[in-house]
Amino acid sequence: MNFIDFIQAITEYDFLQKALVTSVMVGIICGVIGCFIILRGMSLMGDAISHAVLPGVAISYLLGINFFIGAVATGLLTALGIGFVSQNSRIKNDTAIGILFTSAFALGIILISFLRSSSDLYHILFGNVLAVRPSDMWMTLVIGIIVLGAIYLFYKELLVTSFDPTMAAAYGLSTRLVHYLLMTMLTLVTVASLQTVGIILVVAMLITPAATAYLLTNRLSRMIFLSAGFGTLSSIIGLYFSFTYNLSSGASIVLVATALFAVVFIFSPRHGLLRKWKSPKKELTT
Repeated sequence: MNFIDFIQAITEYDFLQKALVTSVMVGIICGVIGCFIILRGMSLMGDAISHAVLPGVAISYLLGINFFIGAVATGLLTALGIGFVSQNSRIKNDTAIGILFTSAFALGIILISFLRSSSDLYHILFGNVLAVRPSDMWMTLVIGIIVLGAIYLFYKELLVTSFDPTMAAAYGLSTRLVHYLLMTMLTLVTVASLQTVGIILVVAMLITPAATAYLLTNRLSRMIFLSAGFGTLSSIIGLYFSFTYNLSSGASIVLVATALFAVVFIFSPRHGLLRKWKSPKKELTT
C-alpha cells in the first residue's frame, strides 16, 4: 500500500480516522511538553512518570473504572514522592527517581498479572493506536487542550524557571509550584499517550522530537513549534507503517521520530555533524 492508498483508507475507515486524530494530538503535546523537559534536564523524570502510571492503570482495570483516574493518581503521587524523598534525606533527586519509578513499575507488573488477558499488558506497554476507542480520542483531545492552554498561560513562568531558577525565585516566582505544574502536565501527557505509544515508549516521544528541534534553532518559541511538527510527522508516518505492515504502532512512531533525529543530527545547518566544525556553540535563547 502506498501513501495515497493510505490517505484513501483514512477517508473510508472510522477506526483509522480516530487513530490519526489521536496520534497527531499525542505527537503535538509530547513535542511541546518535551521542550521544557529536556531544557530542565528532566528526561529521567519523564521516564519515571511514564513507568509510574502502570500500577494506576492496573488498578483501574481491576476495578473496572477508566484508566485515566488511576494513571493520573499514581503518576502525581510518584512525582510528589520523588520530591519528598530528595528534599528530606541525603538521597539526590536522580537516585530518588530510580528508586520510586522502578518500585512503581514493579508493582504495576504484579497487578497486571491479575488481568484476564495478556493482550491488555501488551497494549498498555507498547500502545495500539489502531484500536483506539472514541472515549480515548476525546480524552486525548481534552488533555491536549488543557496542556497547551496551561503552557500558553504560564509560558513566561515556565520560561524563566527553565533558564534561571535563581532569578525566578528573586522575582518572587514559586519555582516549586511551577515544577509541580509541569509534573502535572507531564502526567496528563503520559496518560494521553498510553493508547498510542504505550508506557515503555512514551518517553521517546517526549524527548526525541524536542531533541530534534533543539538541533535546528536557538529560540525556544521556534523550538516548540518545530518539536510539535516533528511529533506530528512521526505520528502520521508511524501510523502509516503500522497500518500498512501490521506493526506495533508505538514502535513504528518512535522509530520514525528517531530516523528524523538522525537526519537532523547529520545535516542540521546549525548543529549538524557535517557542519559541526563550522558552527560555534550557542545557548538556546528566548
